[in-house]
Amino acid sequence: MLAAGLTGCSGSKRSEQIIVSGSTTILPIAEQSAETFRQKTGIPVLVSGLGSSAGIEAVSAGTAEIGTSSRDLKPEEKSLGLVDAPIAYDGIAVIVSPANPVRNLTTKQLQDIFSGKIRNWKLVGGADRTIDLVNRDEASGTREAFSKLVMQGVPFDPRAAVLPGTGQVRDVVARAPGAVGYISVGFVQPRFTDVRVKALQVNGIAPTEANVASKRYPVGRVLHFFTKGPATGVTKQFIEFVLSPAVQNGTVVEAGFIPVTGGSAK
Repeated sequence: MLAAGLTGCSGSKRSEQIIVSGSTTILPIAEQSAETFRQKTGIPVLVSGLGSSAGIEAVSAGTAEIGTSSRDLKPEEKSLGLVDAPIAYDGIAVIVSPANPVRNLTTKQLQDIFSGKIRNWKLVGGADRTIDLVNRDEASGTREAFSKLVMQGVPFDPRAAVLPGTGQVRDVVARAPGAVGYISVGFVQPRFTDVRVKALQVNGIAPTEANVASKRYPVGRVLHFFTKGPATGVTKQFIEFVLSPAVQNGTVVEAGFIPVTGGSAK
């Protein structure tokens, strides 16, 4: 109801509140930053996570001041007049059950697995067990980034289970010995659950924050805040707050991501 009454460009003075919508990956940064910003300024920031594509659509349509995205703009979106503010770096971890003996896969093996060409773990050094694919929905920025970096134009296997959020992927993979999926590095070992998954090396490189920051890990990406035109007013104030050392070296690092403004990974 709040969003329905808000129209116009980012930073408009129609009301002293900010709507932030988009990537589920960015939710930990956006939600914690929103709460701290509200405490400091009294300005409410309403955050939702419906997927990167939904965030880009919302900011383009004027129903959100900021669209959060864990993927780059698609070619057809580059004419929408959106301005990018990168707010963190991230790696995409390939995850399996801790019971799975496989430790490393190449990008070519991942491509063959997620396209359905390889269907048994024994073909990549694991047990004689069917590979159960867990994928993200088409609105996911994580899926788009994984498709670009790993699949490189090869279509995903349509038989994969398709889930709408990072948490769902993580929980399903943790409980299924033959499953494989992919999530943000920051969600591999979250503090809020005892359910565990194992992140695989890719091309012999572990998905650590240091390897993501140095770009040694091959499946890395940028996390974005998009605005419709240059941010102004309270929207600009909020983005500057997220890019401040306090948030970059605090909230961003604590959430498992890499700062963009000179901080270092934990």
